[in-house]
Amino acid sequence: MPAVELPVPGERPGCPKRMVFGPCGGVRTGGGCEMAEQPCVFLDPPLPRWTAAVPPAPAPLPGSLLDRARSGPVVLTDLTVRPFDPDSVRRVVQVLAPVSDGLLAGEHQNRPDLPPTLFAQEVLAAGGRPWTTLACRDRNRLVLEQELAGLAAVGVDGVLCVTGDGRGPSVRPGVSQVFDLDGTRLAALATAAGLTAAVPETPEAPPQALRPGRLVEKQRAGAQLCVLNHVGTPQRLARFVADARAAGATLPFVAAVAVYTDERSARILQRFPGLHLDDAAVQRVLSAPDPVAAGISAAVAEARALLAVPGVVGVNLSGLASDRGEEIAAAVKAEVAVKVREETA
Repeated sequence: MPAVELPVPGERPGCPKRMVFGPCGGVRTGGGCEMAEQPCVFLDPPLPRWTAAVPPAPAPLPGSLLDRARSGPVVLTDLTVRPFDPDSVRRVVQVLAPVSDGLLAGEHQNRPDLPPTLFAQEVLAAGGRPWTTLACRDRNRLVLEQELAGLAAVGVDGVLCVTGDGRGPSVRPGVSQVFDLDGTRLAALATAAGLTAAVPETPEAPPQALRPGRLVEKQRAGAQLCVLNHVGTPQRLARFVADARAAGATLPFVAAVAVYTDERSARILQRFPGLHLDDAAVQRVLSAPDPVAAGISAAVAEARALLAVPGVVGVNLSGLASDRGEEIAAAVKAEVAVKVREETA
């Protein structure tokens, strides 16, 4: 992997994640920090600008989600499996791969799993096209560079570059949180490694007015795709995309669709800072005579509305989907994916 000189304007004093290009997506309603009892230190402008040179972004791999997005809407599906269980990976991928343009392997502060490169190999071996989430929370820069080199070598479609959510106080309290880098600088390293870099953004987390400009800095660092977090309404998504375009963002957007069919799968999505769901829609699903059918219908309807927003090239089927096990959850997401594809064919 070629050496990359990253801009060093200095981390913002007081940020527990040691971010340079903040704010993170976990800023709480009211502007509170995700990790400490204090306001986010990035609430006020100006935000740092990306000034370093970045190698040209690679062309999307043939048949990849970003390649397919040129000719029509695409489906990126969250990959939820049993941790450290290659058999679970294979079973879930076999359900989701035939109906998905890409499979998003997440990374969670309370659910460690196989190393990203090894996980990606298992997904590829099972017939899936992985997009790997790589977080800065538990890895210093050297280990991040090693994983990027490994992911490039095995041939993943792309890498979602995130700073990472903070580990909860009761989750492995004796394990350090590194945060050598933030997601923006990681996107530059991914691009230099020859990978397609995707980045997240959270339209409804404070400071909302600064987030379109922050996305532009991620694009300057090499990002080629933005995977958005959940918003309360399609109108709010449309405003964010329009504001991002006005600020100079040209990259395509994949919008998050909430997939839930029971109390637990809904509440997990609702409890994350910065994420917003349509509470009335959640209540309709949970109180329906058949919550599974209602949840699938709600997800398809949300996907239809989000795909109508200019600039949105696809949807991310996001969430646990079901509390009845990973394979049942995969079947729910697969049914949503099939219906979305039928409506956009």
